[in-house]
Amino acid sequence: MTPQSDNIGEIVVKYTPRLLSYIRAQVKCREDAEDILQDVFYQLARANDEAGYSIERVSAWLYRVAHNLVLNFWRKKREISVSSLFDAEDDICDDIARILACPADDGPEDMYFRKLIWKELDEALEELPAEQREVFCLTVFDGVPVKDISSVTGVPTATLLSRKHYAVIHLRKRFHELYHALINQS
Repeated sequence: MTPQSDNIGEIVVKYTPRLLSYIRAQVKCREDAEDILQDVFYQLARANDEAGYSIERVSAWLYRVAHNLVLNFWRKKREISVSSLFDAEDDICDDIARILACPADDGPEDMYFRKLIWKELDEALEELPAEQREVFCLTVFDGVPVKDISSVTGVPTATLLSRKHYAVIHLRKRFHELYHALINQS
């Protein structure tokens, strides 16, 4: 089926509630979910404009596009969050951040290093005390402001910032160790 311009409006009306619900189940922020939904319908309109492009099952196509956009949203958010962990002045961490934040450079070596770094990050996070790990993950991976965590938990903002600071110090140390281990193996 090729969605026609007059049918696109009907498709948008028909699928918006279900698609938004599907996306919201995976994305916490309503505005982010609405942006993703808008991108889904934008891609539908683009597909409609392409000569010779047809969509056989519109529902399945819409959900596949939504799924892929949600994955891209989280991948981008994770890469940006992790790359911001490291000081730009720190060459070692800058190299690691580049590998994590530049999936376009996906050569076999970068893919190997990216997997190794994520594995190391997971292990390093497990070594942290639960309080440090929790505040670090909430602020870096989920983007929750420290003030919001403080208001929900009742833990003072300064304490949360201190916990995050110690987590970052630990992670930087672990990445320095990993970097030097990799360099010495060469």
